[in-house]
Amino acid sequence: MKTILAAYSGVLKGTGSSILSALQDLPSAAWPCRSKMEKHLQAISVLQWVITFLAMGAACTVLLIYMFCTDCWVIAAIYTAWLIFDWNTPKRGGRRSSWVRSWTVWTYFRDYFPIRLIKTHNLLPNRNYIFGYHPHGIFCFGAFCNFGTEATGFSKKFPGIKPSLATLAGNFRLPVLRDYLMSGGICPVNKNSIDYLLSCNGTGNAVVIVVGGAAESLDCAPGMNSVTLKNRKGFVRLALQKGSDLVPVYSFGENDAYKQVIFEEGSWWRLVQKRLQKILGFAPCLFHGCGFFSSESWGIVPYCKPITTIVGEPITVPKIEDPSQDMVDLYHSMYVKSLQCLFDKYKTHFGLKESDILHIQ
Repeated sequence: MKTILAAYSGVLKGTGSSILSALQDLPSAAWPCRSKMEKHLQAISVLQWVITFLAMGAACTVLLIYMFCTDCWVIAAIYTAWLIFDWNTPKRGGRRSSWVRSWTVWTYFRDYFPIRLIKTHNLLPNRNYIFGYHPHGIFCFGAFCNFGTEATGFSKKFPGIKPSLATLAGNFRLPVLRDYLMSGGICPVNKNSIDYLLSCNGTGNAVVIVVGGAAESLDCAPGMNSVTLKNRKGFVRLALQKGSDLVPVYSFGENDAYKQVIFEEGSWWRLVQKRLQKILGFAPCLFHGCGFFSSESWGIVPYCKPITTIVGEPITVPKIEDPSQDMVDLYHSMYVKSLQCLFDKYKTHFGLKESDILHIQ
């Protein structure tokens, strides 16, 4: 109490030094727990990304339409004109922002889980690369944090390499969301966009493709180590056509962020999920995490489970404009073997047993 009165008297005398010294002498119990505050900031940073992914595009579309019915219609018209003019930018390398990629919010995002990026081999800046990212998980937290931001120091670990995370092309048709995604160096996962990055943008480009896609997200659950890869060969054919090296990437812990209800193959609910996946482009998963204020309650905040992303050894790929199916199969089998070796080499370092295997489906 005497300390607080001393601070108050400092205010009356107009001496800031007295205030500072008095505040420093206050017992620590008078201040909120720093670690608790940081944990809340971390949860907010992750929650804003989840809400952005789920709702920003739809909300901004509705808002834009509503603005046409108000006195703000001029602003809506100007933005719509800009949208039309800028429509093809995502297909031409996008519009990344080093400032956005380095926002402090992404360090809180990283530390919430936490997320780590481990480099195993050097990548030459005079080559282009296709990173195959596994597994998808629900929201690809590891892929976004490592390749859509600088929170884990990608540019320092791989100097001269510029990552472009490829995601659902439909996201780039939605106002505001498209600009937000492009600022992180995120691009549409379609042929035109990837062709541009690997053919018309020089060297040192790394396109990150979540190979399993939406189909893989339907099978993710804590403790599950399975990837959808057996019949996914399009990215290998593309690598051969562009002469881009293949790099396997595996994230341990990606599937642990949420708990999901997995329906059996052939069940009615599973059929509904797959049908909606074909229509919408993404899989409607039935999942839950924890609440914002309590890890014991249910919510959409992911669980605090470590995610460690391992970037494996690049597979040198020759440039063949029209590769045969046998050539595609050969490099696909090389890629699968490299991914399995990467998983087996590091699995015991991240809580798995020596007997655990990677299921390829």
